[in-house]
Amino acid sequence: MQRGRGGHRRETDDRDMEPVESIESVESVLDRLYTASPSDFVSRREELAAAARTAGRPEDARRIRAARRPTLAAWAANLLRHSRPEESGRFVELGRALREAHRTLDADGLRELSAQRRNIVSALSRQAAQLAREAGHQLSQGAQREVESTLRAVLADPDASEQWAGGRLESSLTPPSDFPSGTAPAEPAPRERPPRSRSPRPSGTTGAEDELAERRRRRQEELSRAEQAAERAARRLRDSRAEQADADASLRRAEEEHDRAREEVSGAEQRLRQAHEDLDRTERARREAEERERTAADALARAEREAEETSRQVARSTARVR
Repeated sequence: MQRGRGGHRRETDDRDMEPVESIESVESVLDRLYTASPSDFVSRREELAAAARTAGRPEDARRIRAARRPTLAAWAANLLRHSRPEESGRFVELGRALREAHRTLDADGLRELSAQRRNIVSALSRQAAQLAREAGHQLSQGAQREVESTLRAVLADPDASEQWAGGRLESSLTPPSDFPSGTAPAEPAPRERPPRSRSPRPSGTTGAEDELAERRRRRQEELSRAEQAAERAARRLRDSRAEQADADASLRRAEEEHDRAREEVSGAEQRLRQAHEDLDRTERARREAEERERTAADALARAEREAEETSRQVARSTARVR
């Protein structure tokens, strides 16, 4: 139950983006927020945070206010996760199997799982685009590619899989560069490589060749690290832009509220001036009425005295006549 205007109670059983209810967990509120239309994200976040504060839930309000608006591609991925829970669960399981295959299976087994990966990524990305269209947002080709990148990252990276499973992505995900993107098995990632053997080098190789191979390996690792750093920087840039957009929207709302408050103050001041003028006018009217009342009372007293005197004169004249 919530109190409406005038202290009356009203039922609040609806769940379609109404203010935070005392019986609804903040986790459920955040899930709904991250699947709401991106254009409504900031206004809905502020409404829900304010409702949580009003309900005496400051920690929930803080968590809601800390939510950041997702990009269009991240929103579509969240929408897919929440709208297709069974398919999403199977997709996460496929990712575990594919990562295990990357470590243990032979080429035939890896090709089979990779084929499944391509098919399901394509199918799920189309479903995400369809869900976005039904919600009133058309994904561009770039956004569509970001959705596919996110889905590939879910398959390749357990951390990305966990993030997507939470259903609250703020930006798209990128698969690690050391995960196979084709059908052929890839070399193990540098972090999974066993310690280098110290056995004698095979016949026919030279120290110069070994040194050249080592330099190439180091350059490849440096390139991989640079690409990952660039991707992290790009994500930070997208997050900063989203934060800036949120700040701009908050500033616009604050300016609008300030303008409304200023108009209300101006109106109140005008009404106060009018009230003072009305008070002065009625005070003058009261004083004038009091003066008229005194004048009338004086006139009445004089008239009564004159009437009494006239009556006495009539009585005396009547007595003389008799």
